[in-house]
Amino acid sequence: MNSTIVILVILLYFGALIAISFITGKDDSNEAFFKAKKQSPWYIVAFGMIGASLSGVTFISVPGWVATSQFSYMQMVLGYLAGYAVISYVLLPLYYKLNLTSIYSYLEQRFGVRSYKTGAFYFLLSRVIGASFRLFLVAESLFIAVFEPMGLPFWVAVLVAVLLIWVYTYRSGIKTIIWTDTLQTASMLLAVIVTIWVIKDQFDWSMMELATNIKSSEYSQWFFTESSDKRFFVKQFLAGMFITISMTGLDQDMMQKNLTCKSLKDAQKNMLWFSVILVFANLLFLSLGVLLYQFADGAGLSHLTGDQLYPTLALTGSLGPVAGILFIIGLVAAAYSSADSALTSLTTSFCVDFLGMEKQQKANDKQTRKYVHIGFSALLFVVIIIFKSINDNSVIAQLFTVAGYTYGPLLGMYAFGLFTKWQPRDVLVPVICILAPLTTFAIKYFAMAWYAYEIGFELLLINGMLTFIGLWIISLYNNYAAPSALDHDLDL
Repeated sequence: MNSTIVILVILLYFGALIAISFITGKDDSNEAFFKAKKQSPWYIVAFGMIGASLSGVTFISVPGWVATSQFSYMQMVLGYLAGYAVISYVLLPLYYKLNLTSIYSYLEQRFGVRSYKTGAFYFLLSRVIGASFRLFLVAESLFIAVFEPMGLPFWVAVLVAVLLIWVYTYRSGIKTIIWTDTLQTASMLLAVIVTIWVIKDQFDWSMMELATNIKSSEYSQWFFTESSDKRFFVKQFLAGMFITISMTGLDQDMMQKNLTCKSLKDAQKNMLWFSVILVFANLLFLSLGVLLYQFADGAGLSHLTGDQLYPTLALTGSLGPVAGILFIIGLVAAAYSSADSALTSLTTSFCVDFLGMEKQQKANDKQTRKYVHIGFSALLFVVIIIFKSINDNSVIAQLFTVAGYTYGPLLGMYAFGLFTKWQPRDVLVPVICILAPLTTFAIKYFAMAWYAYEIGFELLLINGMLTFIGLWIISLYNNYAAPSALDHDLDL
């Protein structure tokens, strides 16, 4: 696709984001930046969270997965539903009862300051690596499509990618993100729907024939009951459930949006409706995968598989100019819908968890928050440049995987805090939260080396379980101590 068209499309898209920022950013107070003054309509939050949950991985990779995994991913998506139910009826009532801005403040009340700082640090580490990884992919795409033909270096593409986020988030933070996420979700879904419609027209199918072809496809098997299969239903369902609890319910980035709702009841409606819509959204992406493979076979492009499938068909003009343009918008929206909220949540967590802005109100807090926002923008820039200097996609992917290890300690800490009344020694909690991921990594390595067994989604559960056991062990010293400062009578 012509680079001029790509530039124009991206400029128009970001013009819309900046316009939304201008409308929503008139109030740049900390209350608006951190909590959107708790005035967000729940249905807007629910729709916008679809985009943040899907991300660029879903947009590009899920359609390509159907060749090897069929619709087995839907087993995990059903597990998401169970996970979101736990978030709605266990975690959200806790967060609203304690009136939290940063969800990691709970750890201070339950365990102590060191536990609190450990949880917040793990979040910052995870989100810096994760957001940098996603923006790295965007910057590479921008560089290849736009900046390299113009003779500009890679760092310019990175600077533009980060600066665009900063421009529309620096004033009102989460208040703006709630509304820009709505546009980004709509852009992704529109790209998928139009592509499906284009393929339907190419084959001259009716809507009934379209549905029949997807349903009868060799790719459309949902459930796998063989326990030795990595697609086994129970394994996939539990993985989806605990991934959701950890990476949504225990993640400041995702939960900050929910905490902007007017009440707990609204936040629960948002979470439940969002989870139902997410099922249909993922089903839409998998259905697109079936149609893309059928289209590629009919066009003599059966060699296209995996992550190559959708981008190649869209950007080479095989699906027509409209689908190509919407693919670019959808790709940018998919990447930015998670990266922009990550920058906002990083700023929020650092300001609240490490600078104590809620505890000690100061006259220059707003200015400090803006400096922190600039600081994290600069940090993302530096980390992306480091990724580029590594120049090894497998190493970068491993770094992204390492960030996933940090959710295990969070899962273990929250499970221990919610479901026991034991009080671990706070000074030892950081040690446990370092040893648990290292031990999990060792278990994964030796399972492959000695038994040729590859541990996949179970890593999160193993990591969380080891953290839980470690907290229990260091609680033995305190088992006759007074109850926690947060008595568990939370009326959950």
